[in-house]
Amino acid sequence: MERINGETLLYPIIGDPIIYVESPQRLTAMFAQRGHNGICIPMQVADGKLDSVLRGLQDVPNVRGLLVTMPHKNPMFSHCATSSEISKLLGVVSVARRNPDGTWHGDMLDGVAFVEALKNEGAHLEGARVLQIGAGGVGSAIAVALLDEGIRELVLNDVNRRRADELLALLSRANRGPAAFGPPDPTGFDIVVNATPMGMAADDPLPVPGYLLTSSMFVGDVIAGHGTTPFIKAAREAGCKTSDGSQMVKAVMKIMPDFFLAT
Repeated sequence: MERINGETLLYPIIGDPIIYVESPQRLTAMFAQRGHNGICIPMQVADGKLDSVLRGLQDVPNVRGLLVTMPHKNPMFSHCATSSEISKLLGVVSVARRNPDGTWHGDMLDGVAFVEALKNEGAHLEGARVLQIGAGGVGSAIAVALLDEGIRELVLNDVNRRRADELLALLSRANRGPAAFGPPDPTGFDIVVNATPMGMAADDPLPVPGYLLTSSMFVGDVIAGHGTTPFIKAAREAGCKTSDGSQMVKAVMKIMPDFFLAT
């Protein structure tokens, strides 16, 4: 705190809810390690309020970047004058930095960070059969990142079948690899991924039946800030190796400073 002064640059994380985020302390510490005078602060922004918040931030020049979480990843894309290829493909943004003219440049880091966390915890992706539950903004990025790693097959499931079908059509048009819709049954899969909010509430069901998990499977979960989720608990009880949302956050924290400090 003693380093904060009139030259400190701000990198708010915007979302709703925001109370579970782990990024502020971690990213601020990463900036300090890089010798960068910047801090990450949480900013509660309700669904539907993104436009008005961005209008206010536009005239605050020391707001140099944004971390974007639920429910703003999709709407933020339309506010970016420029964006990475993955953001253009999916129409989603997880981080944004100022262009020299003050406009926003967006990128989507969730997929590569999630995959990096899986590998850090011992997952073998090349040639693997993967069952992924969830085809929303984060799930879309994870699906692309998994296919880019050379998995043999991706089976998607989402309670919103139309959303899953739209993602599958996008993956097909982009020639990203073999992907199909299937039931939430992990039997026969090497890796099982939860890319949904299931696990944030105490009474949420498991993404897949816990009794079908076996020790040969690797289980990954995107949920962070809630301790050990019931899904991860069930996976560990079955003898699975696991990667959770906090490990994903740790992985993305290593990527974010490079994005924000790029010239």
